[in-house]
Amino acid sequence: MKSNIILTGFMASGKSAVGKELAKRLRMDFVDTDKLIEEKEGIKISQIFREKGEPYFRDVEAEVIKEVAEYENSAIATGGGVVLKEENMQALRKNGRIICLSTDAATILKRTSQNRLRPLLEGERGSRENKIKDLLTFRAPYYQKADFIVDTTDLMVKETVEKIIKYLNEKNGNC
Repeated sequence: MKSNIILTGFMASGKSAVGKELAKRLRMDFVDTDKLIEEKEGIKISQIFREKGEPYFRDVEAEVIKEVAEYENSAIATGGGVVLKEENMQALRKNGRIICLSTDAATILKRTSQNRLRPLLEGERGSRENKIKDLLTFRAPYYQKADFIVDTTDLMVKETVEKIIKYLNEKNGNC
């Protein structure tokens, strides 16, 4: 049995909240790769994007993914763009089941409306809603490669966790 549960999905889909609850329920460690990146770099992700650019961020993210892929018995919440590098997904898949949390654009817009620390949604070109829709469309084929997809649009955290546990029980025979 693979020992990690990897949560992917777009920003504001609930990866961190679901990951924390899932880890608690299954007596696992909880790991948030975005937090690890901030600790490693000593600055917030929005500042990394602003000062060093997205390519730099993605390289640091890939380093962190290689590290956490080796963890055992962990619920790992990844950044929304981790799926863009196949090497990330291969590393994570070796010792984990990949669960994608999906959410519709309107819900993402609502969940991110008060948060200005979303570097991919900032800038001068187009509205936040259009940026969300464009990114969702671009990333959809990557997210579809997950082992299991849960639409969190109308679900509470505990309901999402229940769906994931049910899936894991069906796949593993235990959990």
